[in-house]
Amino acid sequence: MPLKLSLYPYLYCVKQTQNIKVSVDAVVFGYTSSEGLSILLINRRIKPFKGEWALPGGLVHNDETLEEAVERELEEETGLQISYLEQLYSFGSLKRDPRNRVIAVAYFGLVRPDAFRPKAASDAKAADWFNIKELPELAFDHQKIIDTALLRLQGKLTYEPIGFELLDKKFPFSELEKLYKTVLDRPIDRRNFKKKIMKFGFLVETNQKQKHAGSGRPGFLYQFNEKRYFQLKKDGINFEI
Repeated sequence: MPLKLSLYPYLYCVKQTQNIKVSVDAVVFGYTSSEGLSILLINRRIKPFKGEWALPGGLVHNDETLEEAVERELEEETGLQISYLEQLYSFGSLKRDPRNRVIAVAYFGLVRPDAFRPKAASDAKAADWFNIKELPELAFDHQKIIDTALLRLQGKLTYEPIGFELLDKKFPFSELEKLYKTVLDRPIDRRNFKKKIMKFGFLVETNQKQKHAGSGRPGFLYQFNEKRYFQLKKDGINFEI
């Protein structure tokens, strides 16, 4: 009799059926010097949250990886093809989707919005960029996902250089400073920032000067040492900005 009783928990577990779906969501940050930091959103064509803004994403197909799924959904719903998206976090609260239990694996990336024009299709009836500080009310738990992605992006600045893909090939140092200031959303000690950045050797001063410097003296333009830049990204460094 004791033996039979000891089997009850096991038999109970065996009878449980798991009905969990897996989805992917893409947090694509955009940055330009004039517009600042923005987020790519889609307006949903279907229920639930029909007509509301959300992150691009959807369910993972049986025959694809998570990375393939997020790239497909992003291209289908916005027309964007991005070479690299970094996995962010998994979101699995019980009632995050009113239809059924869905665990979302979120990814994030950083691009130049002026590099492509959003083109909605599939489950999206519109796709557009929104300033990070002027986001509409979002579907599901997508505001939480964006907040998490922003913290991750800001954290990356402390151990990895960013900006190569977002600035012109040659640029004034003030543009790199503005990028970091915008993403961190706080003031930067300009003198110490330049000193810290230059010591790593991934930024090279050219002999060209900016053509339009406003009322100030035109400063020299800079460009990235690509080999050094990508090696530092691979190795990881500590900026302590």
